[in-house]
Amino acid sequence: MKPTAKTHRDAESDNTPSLSTGDAANTTPNTPLTTIDPAAERALVWKFDLRLLPVLAVMYLCNSLDKSNLGNAKASLEASLGLVGEQYSTLLSVFFVPYVLTAPFLGLAGKRFGPSRVLPLMMFCFGSFTLLVVATRDFGGIMALRWFLGMSESAFFPLVIYYQTMFYRRGELARRLAIFYAAQSIASAFGGLLAYGVFQIRSGGLEPWRYLFVIEGACTILFSVFAFWYLPASASEARFLSPAERALAYRRMALDSSSVVNEKLDVREALAIFKQPTSWVILAIEVCLGVPLQSVTLFLPQIVARLGYDTAKTNLYTVAPNVSGAVVLLILAFASDYTRLRFPFVALGFLFTFIGMVIYAAIDVESDLQVAYFASFMMTWGTSAPSVLLDVLYNNNIAHEGKRVVLTSVGVPVANLMGVVSSNIFRNQDRPRYLPALATTAAFGGMGLVLTLLFGAYMIRDNTSRDRKQGVKVNPTQIPTEKLRDGPDSPDFRWCL
Repeated sequence: MKPTAKTHRDAESDNTPSLSTGDAANTTPNTPLTTIDPAAERALVWKFDLRLLPVLAVMYLCNSLDKSNLGNAKASLEASLGLVGEQYSTLLSVFFVPYVLTAPFLGLAGKRFGPSRVLPLMMFCFGSFTLLVVATRDFGGIMALRWFLGMSESAFFPLVIYYQTMFYRRGELARRLAIFYAAQSIASAFGGLLAYGVFQIRSGGLEPWRYLFVIEGACTILFSVFAFWYLPASASEARFLSPAERALAYRRMALDSSSVVNEKLDVREALAIFKQPTSWVILAIEVCLGVPLQSVTLFLPQIVARLGYDTAKTNLYTVAPNVSGAVVLLILAFASDYTRLRFPFVALGFLFTFIGMVIYAAIDVESDLQVAYFASFMMTWGTSAPSVLLDVLYNNNIAHEGKRVVLTSVGVPVANLMGVVSSNIFRNQDRPRYLPALATTAAFGGMGLVLTLLFGAYMIRDNTSRDRKQGVKVNPTQIPTEKLRDGPDSPDFRWCL
């Protein structure tokens, strides 16, 4: 929904410059986007940062903890519930089926009713299912809960990505998403520390691993209630902003994020994103990304366990790799926003993963502990960055809000679906080396690297061709997104690399 007439009058009364659609349409590609006061814009973005990023980061921290706690509790949980054979792998796999099937529908619901409402409701649900794990006594009970957990978590990350595109320009998005996504690496690190502490509990009415689920589930539920009350609907509807700031926020999104700000959902029009061949290339890269991402997320404790430590120390030794993964993610994301380049940093992440997996598979871990541990660091470096920057890459190139949320709600779950592959290649019979799993993960990482570089080469070539046809070299970042509703079918379209 566009701002009402009252909003425009308020903006005029505050002497805030306005920009009509006609003005934007007449802007030449290389002209400055607008006369927005840089100081006012910086103050506005700072308000968004303070209001959104800490809350979203904590929400994703809870989401990541609830998703990864099964790995931290693996040994104790298997013994307590009497799991045999491949039942543990089945528990990991079953999560991803409803995760993929439900995500597009929840993504569309998020667009229809607003991410600020749907995200906290999803959070309340997956926190509740995590808490209920404490009551399970057998394989059937925990498998049912894993199914519903997959449903309730399915569109969480896609909706957070879409939600941030409602507040930030294209060139501001990578570092904000990285700060948010770093919560996953911090969650993995914190999850290891929490598991280490919980497993020191020697008394009480519950087994130690059950306390882990109680703590994480209860914290998630409580924070979801706060988030429902706290999160603003959109940049131009934020009640904590003045009328002039809301008008400025709307103008920013119209110029450098969406073709129509807060556009009403049209499902048929949104699904047309799959008519573009490049959408399928992006999904193929998501598949290649998913296997390394899920392998490291789900099995880093088992990979580090090969170093020869007991369960408690193994959880402790996963902390440093995960923290370093968060640091590298932030470095690459800030560099990506600074250079306004995406695909080279996605490719670099794939390269890190590939090298880390190859090193770990090739060496004798027992005699080269330091090298093996360093390889585990490289694995975490190479999984976080591509996940964020690939999402930023295609969101930067889709100005239509409905199409953006649809592709994100399919692409992210497709990457997570590869957890089915990851959970079945790390087989008990391959312990302790897990060579087939490491080789498979490295192969997917290598293919992702190749596809990303080919996609980047295509975008550069297509931009050059469009420049030649129009007889002018165009900077993609200077084209108002109001002119890019039709995507690559628009004559003014240029790929943001």
